[in-house]
Amino acid sequence: MTTAVPATHREVRLAARPQGPLRTGHFRIAEVPVPEAVPGEVLVRNQLMSVAAVMDTLVRGDTNLPMPPYEPGEVLAGPAIGVVVAAPGTDLKPGDLITHNGGWREYALIDAADAQRIDPEALPDAAAYLSQGLTAWLGIVRGAEVRAGDTVFVTAAAGGVGSLAGQFARLRGATRVIGSTSFRRKGQYLVEELGYDAVVTRDAGPIEDQLREAAPTGIDAVFDNVGGEQLLAALAVARRGARVALVGTLSGQMSGNLSAPVEIDTGALILRGINLRGMSGSDHLDAVPEWFREFSRGLHDGTLTFPRTRLPGIDQAPRALCELIEGRHVGAVLVEL
Repeated sequence: MTTAVPATHREVRLAARPQGPLRTGHFRIAEVPVPEAVPGEVLVRNQLMSVAAVMDTLVRGDTNLPMPPYEPGEVLAGPAIGVVVAAPGTDLKPGDLITHNGGWREYALIDAADAQRIDPEALPDAAAYLSQGLTAWLGIVRGAEVRAGDTVFVTAAAGGVGSLAGQFARLRGATRVIGSTSFRRKGQYLVEELGYDAVVTRDAGPIEDQLREAAPTGIDAVFDNVGGEQLLAALAVARRGARVALVGTLSGQMSGNLSAPVEIDTGALILRGINLRGMSGSDHLDAVPEWFREFSRGLHDGTLTFPRTRLPGIDQAPRALCELIEGRHVGAVLVEL
């Protein structure tokens, strides 16, 4: 049975670049004609899209990221899952479930080469295809090289990446996992629901003091998604030979800047044999099959969970991004379209 395609659909456009905090007023919902697919193109009805902190940087336009910034007046883009409606001249067929980067709209027209068919049974919930699990896995396994018996510190532990990184650290044999987050309420969730042993929070005093109390014998491995004060605290408490994965720069992104400079005593790092490693997923595409097998197995057997918040309707997408930037949610933030 063919599903009727409406004449119009809704999409989210950038109305203006923010000069201060991101607000829903920086976006507008536009109703536009549903496009038609020509040979080699795929028309997809989006079901679910994700928002991520990096989108705040793209909205502001001043970025050195390997992706184009969003432009005022134009529709945004981002990871999404949808059902194929039409795909002439391709090996896709109506009803196939795919992932692609044409989120922020109800219907998307994409090149067939940019559509990835997914097996809805490979993961217990297809929404998990929108996880940032690969980033989490790479930082833990290849960046911080977490080993059995390690004490691990994960910054931004309640976010879409950190909420999975702590779980991967435990699967790798870490005996103590410490996380950082913005509020004590979220810290309580990390301990009670995700199995963190201790949490440091921005609203409870200097991070280094809290971290020394949580890890009195030091830290072996660090998964850093923040930079700034939290990275400096981790380096101060790190044991000799500690491995530090630099995964993100949220302390800079929160002010609209990808850069998050800190003053590091390189001599101390050399004498203590501490290894800092910057991690980019594009440098580790060979790891995708291994990560996916471990992720799928963990979700199926219950040793991993995929924390996420879901908001209904494309009109909620701007609010979803603003609230993500404000730190209101735990796990991945998804919008049902």
